[in-house]
Amino acid sequence: MFAYLDCFSGVSGDKFLGALVDAGVRVDDLRERLACLDLPGWTIGASPASRAGLAGTLVSVRAEAGQPSRTWRDIEAMIAGSGLEDAVRGRALAAFGVLAEAEAKAHGVAVDDVHFHEVGAVDSIIDIVGTAIGLELLGIDRIWASPVCVGFGTVRTRHGVLPVPAPATAELLRGFPTYGGQVEGEMTTPTGAALIKAFVDRFAPMPPGTTVAEGWGAGSRQTPVANLLRLTLAEDVETTSPLEQVAVLETTVDHITAEHLAAAVDILLDLGALDAWTRPVHMKKNRLGAELTVIARLADAERLSGAVMLQTGTLGVRRTVTWRAVAERELLTVTTSFGDVRVKVSGEGEGRRVRPENDDVVAIARATGKPVDTVARLLTAEAVEVLRERG
Repeated sequence: MFAYLDCFSGVSGDKFLGALVDAGVRVDDLRERLACLDLPGWTIGASPASRAGLAGTLVSVRAEAGQPSRTWRDIEAMIAGSGLEDAVRGRALAAFGVLAEAEAKAHGVAVDDVHFHEVGAVDSIIDIVGTAIGLELLGIDRIWASPVCVGFGTVRTRHGVLPVPAPATAELLRGFPTYGGQVEGEMTTPTGAALIKAFVDRFAPMPPGTTVAEGWGAGSRQTPVANLLRLTLAEDVETTSPLEQVAVLETTVDHITAEHLAAAVDILLDLGALDAWTRPVHMKKNRLGAELTVIARLADAERLSGAVMLQTGTLGVRRTVTWRAVAERELLTVTTSFGDVRVKVSGEGEGRRVRPENDDVVAIARATGKPVDTVARLLTAEAVEVLRERG
């Protein structure tokens, strides 16, 4: 099962756990499994909650007074020695482990000596271990997420007033996409950031899939933007080819010549564009122009956007992210009567296709004076025979 986290209002332990309960995890099942921990003096409950007019589930953990301060070593031993399933223990230890490392760096102490106060309180232990249990109960094996809203301003903690995001939160989310948002205060807590770092596989728009369920986990505060975490459960769409994410870059121009535009397309392909093309369009004031479209890998999108502006002089490039199905293929070299030729091979059985590389076809046609389509047919037939002999 696949899960997508929409972190438009940040992430905390109670919101993550609340989203899982709202998506179908029974509190009684959580309570039964959490009893495996050697952790006395707590209760857990769930209730409907409304945040900015949207319904969700608020999970509340109550702890008896007098709970001891615990080090990472204490918590590690508690989880490792519990009767929880291996997968649950592994996830919970991973989340607390990265949290301990971040807290150690923030406060300048050894990891084993980190004393958990806010994050080490009973409710946070229950939040982290309970979330690991909920993921297992729902059969979630992959999690993607949106950029994470962290909030802004300050937050009052046991260590004093800290900037938002708190140092441990900032450390945990280092290298991940984040933004401040519109609500002052702490929208993502260290516990929530640890769950994100330990459990999320990728930050990207939600991929194609069939939605099975949706859960909304409520935070404890009322805020102008609904203080909720949305979790979407989905099954993968069955496709004949793997899906990959790409950026689509587009611009319209009416101020450059056709020759310059054609050269720009060639340059963009040389710079690593997966594909590029133009088409005529009617622009404002009835001007005839051209729309340039470039398909790029996500990692190349910013660089190629700059190249589009440089080569065309356009003042803006539209960028969208989408998915494409990519057929598995091999690029092989075969020896033919025309010499060595590169061929693309895709598919299997009756659907197998063999296609000579067009640059090689054109080069041979020029050298021999034969028509391009004749050369393509001859090369295809010879390549099929060569590959059949190879087995």
